[in-house]
Amino acid sequence: MNADSRVPLPAPAPTAPVLRRLAVPGALFAVVAGAFAYVGAVDPNESGHYPVCPLYRLTGLYCPGCGGLRSAHAFVHGDLLTALRDNAPAVAGYLGFTVLWAVWVVRTVRGRPLRPDLGRVHLWGIGVLLLVFTAVRNLPWGGWLHP
Repeated sequence: MNADSRVPLPAPAPTAPVLRRLAVPGALFAVVAGAFAYVGAVDPNESGHYPVCPLYRLTGLYCPGCGGLRSAHAFVHGDLLTALRDNAPAVAGYLGFTVLWAVWVVRTVRGRPLRPDLGRVHLWGIGVLLLVFTAVRNLPWGGWLHP
C-alpha cells in the first residue's frame, strides 16, 4: 500500500461531551446569578439585612469593597450611574468577570482550557489602582467616592 491510498485517521473526540465540560462554568453562573438576584431583591440601603464592613466598623475607613453591595443592587436594577457612584471598581469587576466568563464558555465549547494570562505587571497595576482608590475615598476631599 502506498502513501496515497492511506485513509486519514479521524480527529480524536473531545474527552468529555460539551454539556459535561460546561458544568463548572454553568454552576458558577448559577451561583453568581443567584447572588445578584438576592442582592437585587434585598436592598442593602436598608439597615439590618447585611453585616457592616469590619474595617469600617473598627476604624471608620472605607475599604475598596465598601459600597459593593449597594453597587450590585443598583447594577441589577439598571441604574449604572448609582452603581458607579457607590463603587466604581466593583462595576469594573462585574464587567470584567462577565467578559472572562464568556471567554471561558467559548473556550470550553471549543475544547480548549482557559488560561488567563495576567502577569505581575497587570496584578500589581490592579493592586495599585485599588490602593489609590481606597486612599482617595478616605481623604477629606474624596468624599464623593463614599458609598
